[in-house]
Amino acid sequence: MSARLALFTTLALTTIFYLVTFVRGLFAAPGGKPAPTPVGMAIGFVTNFFDTLGIGSFATTTSAYRFLKMIKDEYIPGTLNIGHTLPTIAQAFIYTTIVPVDTTTLIALIVAAVAGSWLGAGVVAGWPRRKIQLGMGFALIAAALLYSLKSLDEMRGTPLFPGGEALGLEGALLFVAIAGNFALGALMTLGIGLYAPCMIMISLLGMNPTAAFPIMMSSCAFLMPVSSAKFIAKGSWDPKAALGLAIGGIPAVLIAAFIVKSLPLTWVRWLVVIVVLYAGQGLVRAGFKEKA
Repeated sequence: MSARLALFTTLALTTIFYLVTFVRGLFAAPGGKPAPTPVGMAIGFVTNFFDTLGIGSFATTTSAYRFLKMIKDEYIPGTLNIGHTLPTIAQAFIYTTIVPVDTTTLIALIVAAVAGSWLGAGVVAGWPRRKIQLGMGFALIAAALLYSLKSLDEMRGTPLFPGGEALGLEGALLFVAIAGNFALGALMTLGIGLYAPCMIMISLLGMNPTAAFPIMMSSCAFLMPVSSAKFIAKGSWDPKAALGLAIGGIPAVLIAAFIVKSLPLTWVRWLVVIVVLYAGQGLVRAGFKEKA
């Protein structure tokens, strides 16, 4: 069995593990089997549509939840990780097939992200509301900075993060990427998406920025079921909202990947920066007002 086939097989088994865990969590939810709302599915569709095109979904979903006051702040990290898992797995199957990347590099970065997520989810799932508000708030502000860098990079004639032509890494650069993806996997559990920072990291290490798509999508596809299991076990999620993200997100991924394929997204990113900064400062203020 080739390494790439083994990767797809493992991802399929991981998907089955996630589905069993997710369905059991839905049936065990307080108040009976939850039903998604039209607004929840619309958020899932819009955020995963742009996620497939490289915007990221965590920061935008958090902003929507905060603006609409849909779920408790302490449930947001778990809901993001659980609800966006199926759309992300669909992205991973699609982009790992159509975008070339070195298999050794891909697998090493996936393992690093999963390990970081396992550590992070175990910590964040047990945090009180105040810590989660402050953690997510500062994470969103950091995400807004990364969105800004990415937008400026696209608007410049000479990119700040030009990347290279390599489709894989070796030696010290590979170890740097492993350490970076471990940290990004841990931060995923706080609600800061992996896409923008992973793309910047890949470019800085001299890889082709296109190679970031299968790396970041596969990393998330493997780490999110792992973190989801911990959030579900501790009840740190909103089942109705998570189901809305999953149902709305899957068709959005297919439309974006196979029909739309690409869009000029620079101005969309600037809008995301404004929205995410607003949500981030709101969470930080709420965290400082919350009793320790």
